[in-house]
Amino acid sequence: MKLTIERATLLKALGHVQAVVEKRNTIPILSNVLISAGPDGASFAATDLDIEILETTDASCEGEGLVTAPAHTLYDITRKLPDGADVTLEMTGGDPRLTLKAGRSNFSLPCLPPGDFPVMPTEDLEHRFSVPASELARVIDKTRFAISTEETRYYLNGIHLHAAEHDGRKTLRAVATDGVRLALAEIDLPDGADGMPGVIVPRKTVQEVRRLLEDADDDVEVSVSEGKIRFRLGRAVLTSKLIDGAFPDYERVIPRGNTRVMSVENKRFAEAVDRVATISVEKSRSVKLSLGQDTLTLAVNNPESGQAEEELAVSYSDESFAIGFNARYMLDVASQIEGDEARFHFADAASPALVTDSGDEDALYVLMPLRV
Repeated sequence: MKLTIERATLLKALGHVQAVVEKRNTIPILSNVLISAGPDGASFAATDLDIEILETTDASCEGEGLVTAPAHTLYDITRKLPDGADVTLEMTGGDPRLTLKAGRSNFSLPCLPPGDFPVMPTEDLEHRFSVPASELARVIDKTRFAISTEETRYYLNGIHLHAAEHDGRKTLRAVATDGVRLALAEIDLPDGADGMPGVIVPRKTVQEVRRLLEDADDDVEVSVSEGKIRFRLGRAVLTSKLIDGAFPDYERVIPRGNTRVMSVENKRFAEAVDRVATISVEKSRSVKLSLGQDTLTLAVNNPESGQAEEELAVSYSDESFAIGFNARYMLDVASQIEGDEARFHFADAASPALVTDSGDEDALYVLMPLRV
């Protein structure tokens, strides 16, 4: 088996697939990428047994065959080759090593039997639909920061993707929560998504899909079943197992009757929160928000580091009150606000706040308060 491929093409394919390979593996073959050569070009595949990424590329192939090679090593070598180089990958019969040549560079890499490479079982993914790459990236970006990292609550370790309907409008909705904050974003329901099961897409899968979206311009084909989800982005295909669990009834925690509304210039608000949080207690990162007539005062009182206070002009006409939030969580939300203004909807100091975006009606955020 011998194939010749342009360095940039090889680097792009390896960059996509090697990202799924864990740095340390107890199963040696999972550290390798499976390379396939044939008359239609070459393909590269990697898996961690939960996620599989396959990318096909144009290549000049002499003979057909399969070979595996260390994924991260092969990627690092390719990354360091000069731009525009033609890379030749060759494996001769009986030799368990892959030869890589580019210009005057020559590498010999150990291989493992391609027959040992695990292939994710195929199943009928009965629900299929297409989503513009930009829209899929948008709902991921607006929700993934709220994914829980607490492994004991495994059912929160991903994005809940499902069909929803409100006010007569059908949407494809993404929701993530870690119990103290919630993020929701949605788009018009694509054709074919009606009736799809509600699924929980794992955190790592979300990260890898978002990485692939950086090189995607066209629509993304999504296929879903009860146990798996597949994303087809151009010539790359990512297939993943889903989290087997029930996502909580998040609708119950979204405030519906918060009548105290504060509008604030988002950029100035984020900068002020970041400044006063410099001396906040590292564990809670709590910042006190005191609201008065068209005035917001941000304050931090840390017995060890000192005090900080900053006043902002806002639009607020309800009665005065104070509430506390985690600074990092407020900044995470602020980073996703597209419009000039963020709108905070309050009930009282002990109830969750609803945050909406003046520039995006299809996204909302919920923040649980802290005692300050």
